[in-house]
Amino acid sequence: MTQPSAKPVASVAEIRKTFLDFFAAKGHTVVASSPLVPGNDPTLMFTNSGMVQFKDVFLGTDKRSYVRAASVQACLRAGGKHNDLENVGYTARHHTFFEMLGNWSFGDYFKRESLKWAWELLTEVYKLPAERLLATVYAEDDEAYDIWTKEIGLPADRVIRIGDNKGGRYKSDNFWMMADTGPCGPCSEIFYDHGDHIPGGPPGSPDEDGDRFIEIWNNVFMQFEMAEDGSVTPLPAPCVDTGMGLERLAAILQGVHSNYEIDIFDALIKAAARETGCTDLGNPSLRVIADHVRATSFLVSDGVIPSNEGRGYVQRRIVRRAIRHGYKLGQKTPFFHKLVPDLVALMGEAYPNLAANAQRITEVLKAEEERFYETLENGMQILDAALADGAQVLPGEVAFKLHDTYGFPLDLSNDVCRERGLGVDEAGFAAAMERQKAQARAAGKFKMDKALDYSGAGNEFVGYEQLQQQSKVVGLFLDGVAVAELKSGQSGVVVLDSTPFYAESGGQVGDQGVLTSGSARFAVADTQKIKADVFGHHGQLETGTLAVGDHVEAVVDADLRFATVRNHSATHLMHKALREVLGAHVQQKGSLVTPERTRFDFAHNAPVSDDEIRQIEAIVNAEILSNAAAQARVMDIESAQQTGAMMLFGEKYGETVRVLDIGSSRELCGGTHVQRTGDIGLFKVVAESGVAAGVRRIEAVTGANALAYLQSLESTVAQAAAALKAPAAELTHRIAQSQDQIKALEKEIAALKGKLASAQGDELIGQAVEVKGIKVLAAVLQGADAKVLRDTMDKLKDKLKTAAIVLAAVDGAKVQLAAGVTADSVAKVKAGELVNFVASQVGGKGGGKPDMAMAGGTDSSKLAEALASVPAWVAERA
Repeated sequence: MTQPSAKPVASVAEIRKTFLDFFAAKGHTVVASSPLVPGNDPTLMFTNSGMVQFKDVFLGTDKRSYVRAASVQACLRAGGKHNDLENVGYTARHHTFFEMLGNWSFGDYFKRESLKWAWELLTEVYKLPAERLLATVYAEDDEAYDIWTKEIGLPADRVIRIGDNKGGRYKSDNFWMMADTGPCGPCSEIFYDHGDHIPGGPPGSPDEDGDRFIEIWNNVFMQFEMAEDGSVTPLPAPCVDTGMGLERLAAILQGVHSNYEIDIFDALIKAAARETGCTDLGNPSLRVIADHVRATSFLVSDGVIPSNEGRGYVQRRIVRRAIRHGYKLGQKTPFFHKLVPDLVALMGEAYPNLAANAQRITEVLKAEEERFYETLENGMQILDAALADGAQVLPGEVAFKLHDTYGFPLDLSNDVCRERGLGVDEAGFAAAMERQKAQARAAGKFKMDKALDYSGAGNEFVGYEQLQQQSKVVGLFLDGVAVAELKSGQSGVVVLDSTPFYAESGGQVGDQGVLTSGSARFAVADTQKIKADVFGHHGQLETGTLAVGDHVEAVVDADLRFATVRNHSATHLMHKALREVLGAHVQQKGSLVTPERTRFDFAHNAPVSDDEIRQIEAIVNAEILSNAAAQARVMDIESAQQTGAMMLFGEKYGETVRVLDIGSSRELCGGTHVQRTGDIGLFKVVAESGVAAGVRRIEAVTGANALAYLQSLESTVAQAAAALKAPAAELTHRIAQSQDQIKALEKEIAALKGKLASAQGDELIGQAVEVKGIKVLAAVLQGADAKVLRDTMDKLKDKLKTAAIVLAAVDGAKVQLAAGVTADSVAKVKAGELVNFVASQVGGKGGGKPDMAMAGGTDSSKLAEALASVPAWVAERA
C-alpha cells in the first residue's frame, strides 16, 4: 500500500477542539476533564480513561441533566493494574500521561449513531482516507457488523469479527466488562493501516502485535448486565462509551508514525534537549523527559506531591526517572523544572488549572530534583559496584537498599540494568520490601469491608435537620451477605429507607448511635456509604431480633455528632485562615474530622512558625466570637464556582452541590456543621508537622476538648514549676538557668574525661607491639566516649609515628570502636577494614576513611579476644 497523499497538518490543539466542536454540534454537552485523582473512588489510583468521571452514571448511582456528553480527559497510567511506566521511552506509543477523546450516551443513542458519527468525523472532518480504516466487532454482534458493512459501506473484508480469544465466551478483546459482574457489552474498535512498509498484520491475525495496524478508537456498547453465573440480560437503557487516544490520532493526521514525533512532543523534546545539552533529538532519554514532564506537572496541578507512599510515591518515581535520564545525558544539576513554562505554553489554554498552578508546579519539581540529586550519584556508585564483578542480575537486597536508602524506585534500577543487558532480582526486592512493611502493617490497617451487593433504592438523609428518625429496615447484611434477619450478638450492616446518620465522607467520620425496635437494640459503631446514596449502619445487635421490614427508631449519638461538627466547622475557618496567613497556594491535601479533633493536610513548603500559628488561631477565634450564622445552599456546580466557593482536593462533585458559608469561609461541602460559629466555643492548634515533601499537617481541637487541652497544659506547667521550685511566671527564666548549669557541668565532665584519656594514652604507648615495621596497639580506654576515642587516637598516632591502632570503649554490652592508621601505613592497612574486622567479632560493623574509622558492637564479652587478634591481622597485610 502506498503512502497517503499530503494534506494540511492539524496541531494537537486543533484536533482537540475539532473533536469537541463536532460532538457539541451533535447535541453533546462538553464536559471538562476531571482531575487525575478520582474523587472518592478507592478502586482507582489515577483517572485512567475518559469514562471514570461517569462511572457512577453507568452504575446507576448518579444522574446528569444531559444524556449525551463529550470530553477530552487527561489520563495517567503509571501505577497499579494500569501501568505503562516501564515502556515509556522504549516504544512509539506508550505514555504515562495521555489525553483521551470520548463521547457518551446515557440511555440515549446507541450503536448506529455512535459508529456513523465516528466514521463521519474520521473521514469527512479529519479527512482520513477511508481505504486505510478497518473495524473489529465482537463475533456475535451482528448488529454492529451490519451497520459497518450495510449502512456505512465498509467492505466486509475490512470488518473483522473477534471471538473468544481469552478463553471462554465473553472473554474477548471485543467484549468489555466493568468488573466480573455488572454492566458489560460488545465493542467495535477502529484501526488505521500505516502501510505495508511497516511490519504487522490486521487484528485477529498471528501478526497483530506489529505496528502496521494501530487501534485509534474504541466504541463500547454497554448492552447487558452480567450475573455471577456468567449469564447476561439486556440493560433497560443501553449506553455508549467511546475512547480515542489524542496522541495516536495526531500522529496519523500529522503524517508521522511515532507519537513522539507529533507537534506537542516535538516542542517538549526540543525543550528537553535545550536544558540537557543533548543534540541528538532522537535520543530515547529525551522522549522519557518529554513524557514525564506532562505527567508530573498535571499531577502537581491536581494536588499530588512527591512522597513515599500512594499516589505521591508514583509521582516521585516518575520525577526521578526523568532526572535519571537527564543524568544519563550528562546533566548533573536540576533541569527538569525548567520545562514547565514550555508545557504551559502548549497545554495551558486547554487546561486552565495547569496554567494557574505553573509557579507551584515549578517549585515542587525543583525541590524534588534538588533532593534527588543529593543522593543520585551515591546510588549510582552502589549500583555500579554491585554489578562490577560481572553479575548478570542485580541482587534484590541491593535494589531494595537503593530504593529505601537512596530513593531509587525499582523501575530506575530496572532501567539502568536493562540498558546494560542485565536483570534485577525483583522477587528478592519484594521479599525485602515485605520484611520492612511487616511492622507497619501490624501497627495499622485500612478498613476494607467486603463490598455489599445492595440493589435497592437510595435512602433519604435527614441528618442535616434532625438526629432522630422513624425508619424502615430495607436491607441487612451478615458477613457481607444479604440476610432476612439479624439475631442477638451478631455483627452486621443495616440499611434504612431514611436515616439521620451521616456516612463517612469528605474527611468527616461516620455517626454512631442506636437503632431500636421493640426488644431489638442495634448499636451503630460506624456509618459508611455502600453506594453514593445508600448508607450502611455498621454495628452489633445487642438484644432481640432485627428483620427486613421492621420499623426502627434511629437515634444518633448527639454528643459525638456535636463534637464532630464543631471540629468540622472549625476546619473550614482554619482553611481560610491558612490561606490568609500563608498564601493562596495553600490547598487541602486531605482531612480527618472526628469527635476528638480535626486533622488537616495542606500544600506548603515550610513549617508553620509559632507566630503564624498564633495568627491562625486569632483569626479563627475571632470568627467564632462573631457568632455568625452558617448557611447551606444547594445549586448547580457552575453557579457554585461563580460564587467563589472553594473546591476541595479528593472530593467528587456532581452537577448539584452544597455550598456552605461559615463565617467568611465559603466551600463546597456535604458534611454536617454548626448553626452559628459561636457553637464551636474555642479553637486551639495542638500540633504541626510535615507529612510529605511540600505537605504540612495541622491538628486542632475545639469546644470541651480545647478546654481540656489547655487545662492539661496548665497542669504540666504547674508541675514543672513545682519541680524547679519557682513560680509559674518565672519558669522560663529558671529553665534557662538550669540549662546553663547543665552545659557548664557537661564541659567540666568532658575536660575531666580528656585528662583521664590523655593519662591512659600515655600509659598505653608502652603496650604497642611492632609488626613488620608498624607499631600495633589494640586496647580499651576506660570511661571514654566517641569524641574521647577520636581525640586520643590523634595523640597516639602523633607519638607512635608509624602505627595501626584500635581503641575501644565499653558501656555494658555495647562497644564503641575507633581505628586509626598513620599516613605512611595506609597503603598497607586501611582503618575501615581494620575496624570492621574487630567489629564483626563483637556483633557490629562500621566504616570510615583509610586513616580513621568508627564502629559499634553489641557483645562486649568478646572484645578482649577481638583486640588480641589485631596484630596477626596487621601482619597478614603489612
